[in-house]
Amino acid sequence: MDDAEIIELFFARDERAIAETDRKYGRLCFRIAENLLHSKNDSDECVNDTYLAVWNRILPVRPYNFTAFICRITRNLSLKKLDALHAKKRSADQTVSISELGETIPDDRFAPGIGDEEAGRLISVFLRGEKELNRNVFIRRYWFFDSIRSIAEMYSLSENNVKSMLFRTRSRLRDYLKKEGFDL
Repeated sequence: MDDAEIIELFFARDERAIAETDRKYGRLCFRIAENLLHSKNDSDECVNDTYLAVWNRILPVRPYNFTAFICRITRNLSLKKLDALHAKKRSADQTVSISELGETIPDDRFAPGIGDEEAGRLISVFLRGEKELNRNVFIRRYWFFDSIRSIAEMYSLSENNVKSMLFRTRSRLRDYLKKEGFDL
């Protein structure tokens, strides 16, 4: 079943929408949650919460990209669950991943008036201009929280190569944001 048909089931409030969403996106959602939570039970719970959230949020919005819509919900719910479970014991991999970006992405302390939407828009514009491999590695690390090792295996690269790519991409992003007028 394609995304448009699944969305129509949601709009018709047909419970088959959840089963079809699970069939098509269950593994992807679970992987996103598992990369953050490292727990099968917590990840399963997050995926189930995702389906409920999609059910509740899809009306009146008709998502342009259903995959991105459901992945964003899964990721946000997983991050909230991670905060609740490990407020002071956050996984070292996520802490490193978030801190790597902290030096690059503007926040309210350094760039007042920049909302999350504006920062997200600028990052999206920047990433569209990057080579596909650089963009994919960046997204795998900072959106899906994949480990350096798993990214290296996924793209047949060395771990040092992945680290270098991420460093260079962050540097180009920082330069791009400065060019756009954001003093970091």
